[in-house]
Amino acid sequence: MQTGAERMKRSAPESCGKGGEEMGLVRSWARPLALALAVALVVTAAGCSGAKSGGGTSSETYKVGAILSLTGSYAALGTSEQNALKLEVDKINAAGGVSGKKIDLVVVDDGTDEAKAVAAATKLIDQDEVIAILGATGTGQSMAIRNEVDRAGLPEISMAGGTAITATFDKFVFQTPWSNTIVVPFVLEKIAADGHKTIAVLSDSSGYGKDGLAVIKNAAAGAGLTIASDQTFNPGDTDFSAQLTKIKNSDADAVLLWTAGKEGASIVKSAADLGVKQPWYGGSGQAKIEFPKGAGGAAEGFVFGTGKSLVPANWGTDSEEYKVVNDFATRYKAAYNQDPDIFAGHAYDALAILVDALKRTGGKTEPAALRDAVEQTKDLVGFGGPFTFTATDHNGLTTDDLALYRITGESWEPIK
Repeated sequence: MQTGAERMKRSAPESCGKGGEEMGLVRSWARPLALALAVALVVTAAGCSGAKSGGGTSSETYKVGAILSLTGSYAALGTSEQNALKLEVDKINAAGGVSGKKIDLVVVDDGTDEAKAVAAATKLIDQDEVIAILGATGTGQSMAIRNEVDRAGLPEISMAGGTAITATFDKFVFQTPWSNTIVVPFVLEKIAADGHKTIAVLSDSSGYGKDGLAVIKNAAAGAGLTIASDQTFNPGDTDFSAQLTKIKNSDADAVLLWTAGKEGASIVKSAADLGVKQPWYGGSGQAKIEFPKGAGGAAEGFVFGTGKSLVPANWGTDSEEYKVVNDFATRYKAAYNQDPDIFAGHAYDALAILVDALKRTGGKTEPAALRDAVEQTKDLVGFGGPFTFTATDHNGLTTDDLALYRITGESWEPIK
């Protein structure tokens, strides 16, 4: 087991894939964080499932880090992820662990903040000496910790849906959600199929929102759609009247909302109050129960695209995917009295991928060997679908893993 000091001495590995230009793009996510890090952010870590603090991986445990947004705009997402990780770690440990060792999970809240995510990654790597990082919840946070992951040379399995996470290739970084590159065209095709020609786009300024907006602009024309109004807001905003008024008065005959933050529910409520009549569409960011509950009747009829597993029967009840997803969903509902949302599923997959890799290494945690084992994941049926990674694809999912839904009441139903 390498010490934190030894890891600090290790030179940062070169990224494979697209070369120096893309590495410059990756580092650009981290440059604005330097000042914030200099003021020595204090991050508190809490272990799940009786996790110990400090000490690194021992002869009895694997220490695994998780960077989650338990507060801030993505708090609902991070809470679902934490619930899923705790449920699965408890299950694995109760069955004797992996290769005779139990999982010691250390969870750190990044507050939906990129600088705090970097501080969390530094702590997990240098103090806790984790063997891998699950996270972060958000795209911006996942990109921000990349330099720390590269420095340590250990695998990061992100639970965020931004295209940049795996399109801007890094040999140590993997992803469990369907990326925006997959989901956006799927939703745009539905908008066009419903007879719409022009759309308004309302996205947030987070990493996920900016990433999604770029994909929307690139893919809209190919779907036969014109963007009549392009509006943005910041995470934490509470007044959306200016953006919504412009959308209402535009030529758009449908609105595409691209955000995963808590603001989504307030936006559709405000739209109803302002008399915005255009139908609404969205993506995986609305695949959480807080959206229809928070929006009340204003979200009725909202159409969004995300994974089939939001309703397990979408896979067909005789399929292996259904068996895996339904088993997790049943146990999750018994533990938390609610069905798992898409974000709980992303966390389930991140842990499942790591555990599968550990089994194939025979329990060896040397960073290079573990990274290679993660990359060799093949036909692993998870919540998101069957995962197969390659040396050039660290997402491994396709449009075949997606489905369309419509908000009805405080829940959703599949669109047949």
